[in-house]
Amino acid sequence: MKNFGLLALPVLGFILIVGAQSAASAQGRRGGHGQGGLPAGTPGIGRSNSVGVDRGTGISSDRSNRRADMGRETASDRSNGRSDAGLERARLRSENARQADEELNEHPWMAERLHTTAHDLRSGYRAALLTNPKLTFGQYVAATRLGANLGGRHPNVTTGAILGGLADGKSIGRTLQVLGLGEHEAKDAKKRAEQEVKEAKRH
Repeated sequence: MKNFGLLALPVLGFILIVGAQSAASAQGRRGGHGQGGLPAGTPGIGRSNSVGVDRGTGISSDRSNRRADMGRETASDRSNGRSDAGLERARLRSENARQADEELNEHPWMAERLHTTAHDLRSGYRAALLTNPKLTFGQYVAATRLGANLGGRHPNVTTGAILGGLADGKSIGRTLQVLGLGEHEAKDAKKRAEQEVKEAKRH
């Protein structure tokens, strides 16, 4: 029994030493790590990461806002351009229609002399203005006469076809040539139609 006590002392001492080292190691692990499980001694880890993220977010936000602003400005500019063009076309239509009314009022016999009515000329011209706001009343009346004069010999030469050429930016003479007339024939036909309109306006 005495021998057993002597043997137990070294064993107890060894257990105490191991336990103390384990406790110290555990304490070191708890105290030696900062936030996020990184070593506490790592300088400015949490602060620099936070700043970097904030700065990146700010830059991303700034760039996104700039792109959005540019997109809105571009869309606005394009929309304003379309609006301005639409307003100009409406203004031209209104102005040309007004001038046509004045001309018909100044020459009350013109429509009858051209074998039509003032109502038909007015309504037909306003319908044509929807496609070509720049079309003048004189061009429209000439197109109606050319269609009537040439349609029998040239079935594809119609008032609508001539108005289509004018809407595409062609002259009456050039449109007639595209529709099949020779240069001289187109010139003579145009001259004849203009003369008919001029005579129809005489009191």
